[in-house]
Amino acid sequence: MELMTAWTTGGDGIAKLSPVRVPRPTPGPEEILVRINALSLNYRDLMVINGRDGWKPPAAVVPLSDAAGTAVETGDGVTRFGVGSRVAPIFLPKWHTGQLNRETYVDPTGGPRNRGMLAEYITVHQDEAVEIPPEISDIHAATLPVAATTAWHAVARRSRVQPGDTVLIHGTGSVALFALQFTVAIGGIPIITSSSEEKLAKARALGARHTVNYADSPDLAAQVLAFTSGDGVDHVIETIGGENLNHSLKAVRIGGTISFIGLLAGTAARINTYEFVAKNVTIHGIETGSREMFEEMTRFIAQHRIAPVIDSTYATGQVQDALRHLEAGAPFGKIVLLPERTASA
Repeated sequence: MELMTAWTTGGDGIAKLSPVRVPRPTPGPEEILVRINALSLNYRDLMVINGRDGWKPPAAVVPLSDAAGTAVETGDGVTRFGVGSRVAPIFLPKWHTGQLNRETYVDPTGGPRNRGMLAEYITVHQDEAVEIPPEISDIHAATLPVAATTAWHAVARRSRVQPGDTVLIHGTGSVALFALQFTVAIGGIPIITSSSEEKLAKARALGARHTVNYADSPDLAAQVLAFTSGDGVDHVIETIGGENLNHSLKAVRIGGTISFIGLLAGTAARINTYEFVAKNVTIHGIETGSREMFEEMTRFIAQHRIAPVIDSTYATGQVQDALRHLEAGAPFGKIVLLPERTASA
């Protein structure tokens, strides 16, 4: 029996996330065995590993949602991939196309009940993964399943940003940075907010047309309105949530759209609901995206040669250090983990 290393958590904190030796899995019918080549971290991983609220696993589970790897073995009936295919598992395994519904909004990868990617090898059903285009490296592909797909859903599918559209993007987290890069590639005009001048400078280097330091600007919306001659922006990518939605409602134009993603500022807030009426605004809730959206997005990334922003890389054995770096709130871009065999690549 061949063994491998996997990391497990009981939702009892970063310090207790631990490696274990377990049998290497064997692919069943319509499954592929994937050797993990790169992983990346999301804030939700901290929710699982730290056991926050309903995210605490009922039993030990392998965490992390985002990964890319190579198919090294296929089970009976596999037609979508072959040995050597480079793949990335999707976040919501059952959401392949169409609208999200009760049947497809189940068992997110790396959640408290469904195993994640933090292992040397994983098995995945062929319908629950996408093929990585040759133009996208494993390291970059590993950043895409959650943050990038969420941003693509918001920018390209829900807001349907067009060339020349103004887009207010809150913050410089991973979803916001992907939204910035997609907006720039489409030909939109992005406006970025942050409390860090250093991060705003980096955002401008990525193509942000205007930036707002909300720590120095008590009326964020007034600055955004000034950038748009008083009209307001066509679209808002709301990654903060909570009472920040009030800023978005003031900054959006009449008839504009708000893609609502963020929970960083909490799950409840006092909101001026009359602004919904006065602005005739459309607000969409955004939950990652389907496999179809993921595949559409990878083609766009390959076509436009978009390089996801990488904050730092760690060896998989340094996952606890990487998670603490994420928890500190300092990253600009994705934190990537590389198996020791590729950590120096």
